[in-house]
Amino acid sequence: MKLAAVLDEIGLAPLWRSPLDTKLLCAQRFVRLFAYGGSTLVLASYLSALDISDDRIGLFMTLTLVGDVLISFFLTLFADAVGRKAVLLLGSALMCVSGLVFALSGNYWLLLVAAVFGVISPNGNEIGPFRAVEESTIAHITSNENMSDILTWYLLFGSAGTALGMMVCGWTMTLLQETKGWDFVAACRVVFLIYAAVGAVKFLLTAGLSKSVEAAKKEKQQPREQPSNEGQPSETEPLLDSEPETQPTAGARRSIPFLPGVEAQFVGLVTSVILLFALDSFASGLASLTWVTYFFRRKFGVAESRLGSLFSGTSIIQALSMLVASSIAKRFGNVKTMVFTHLPSTLCLAMIPIPSSLPIAMIFVILRACTQNMDVAPRSAFLATALPPDQRTAIMGTINVAKTSASSVAPLLTGLLAGRGLFWVSFVAAGALKASYDIGMLVTFGDTDRKMREEAAAEAARRDEES
Repeated sequence: MKLAAVLDEIGLAPLWRSPLDTKLLCAQRFVRLFAYGGSTLVLASYLSALDISDDRIGLFMTLTLVGDVLISFFLTLFADAVGRKAVLLLGSALMCVSGLVFALSGNYWLLLVAAVFGVISPNGNEIGPFRAVEESTIAHITSNENMSDILTWYLLFGSAGTALGMMVCGWTMTLLQETKGWDFVAACRVVFLIYAAVGAVKFLLTAGLSKSVEAAKKEKQQPREQPSNEGQPSETEPLLDSEPETQPTAGARRSIPFLPGVEAQFVGLVTSVILLFALDSFASGLASLTWVTYFFRRKFGVAESRLGSLFSGTSIIQALSMLVASSIAKRFGNVKTMVFTHLPSTLCLAMIPIPSSLPIAMIFVILRACTQNMDVAPRSAFLATALPPDQRTAIMGTINVAKTSASSVAPLLTGLLAGRGLFWVSFVAAGALKASYDIGMLVTFGDTDRKMREEAAAEAARRDEES
């Protein structure tokens, strides 16, 4: 009995009971982030070894993110129309192609095209349409009561994949360079061949998804004001919608031109979320994982094998901390969990470039990792429950595009700072901006958790009366 309670508390029991599609989506995220983790460890150093300056490396990352904005915009906007599975299959195939291009070519512009269309992550984080489509699909096939637990494990698999990818990349680089005597560029190209192979594995996992991941037919057959056949009326009613039964008017149903796919009554919510999330994403771009690993390699001369071990360890810490976040969110709400776990990590981020010794700098990296990802699952759960299901994919795609757009400028600025001996400024600025984001979330959405609890209680009372 106690074991069952523990499994329920950490969300493992709901994951075990979830359909096969949910497990396949979690597996896809694991292998995708495995590829991102490995490529992130060597990307900036690989470009530098090809005699590309820091300024052009920053430009490369920025242009990659800008191109990703355009691709993500169209794919997520029309994902429900053309098929979520089809979009994920296309992305997997492009991952294979980009890995092969990076393994076979050293041309700057060809690599840039491959990075844009093949979703090579320039910052170690999620890019492309994958996450928006997958989270929307999970929200579609998961009940609200299990949403936070399932999303926590979905995101945890990503952190675990990043950790393993960085470790395998570090070991591979060490084996090829120190044991086999390969030069650095040749060893990096093996890493990108592994990236291509992972894309093929992801393609096979996507092919195993069933038709139930497609939302169009189900959502057309179930008007938003009607309860679902599964007895989950809250799944069809956005929790931040104060008057759901009186809203389907002609004016309220009109789309807003500058927010494609978003109906008028949700523009205030989506605009606030976009502005705050864009601020956080811009800050993340200033000190992304790619730049952090490059900073440690340049300042302290740390080899890739050691970097892989160090940062895979921090990724494991991040993954474990997400389980704690799920438990905290159940008691204090998603928004408060997001803010009060994210703030300590921002302070540690700003402190990373200050120490002159590697051990002290790594202490700040480890301390940051303890709370860095604790806000991710509550944030996804907050969005999934706040947005209407028939617009969820389009809105999440719009938010994702806005986040990527904001972060696309940041790598160029960091590259310019690094080229002028001011690398540390990007870390301090990133910490300050992230703290501003946390305060903004608390001020804007601090009361959301209470409203959600009240609506859930009212819904439960209504069900009791009907029964």
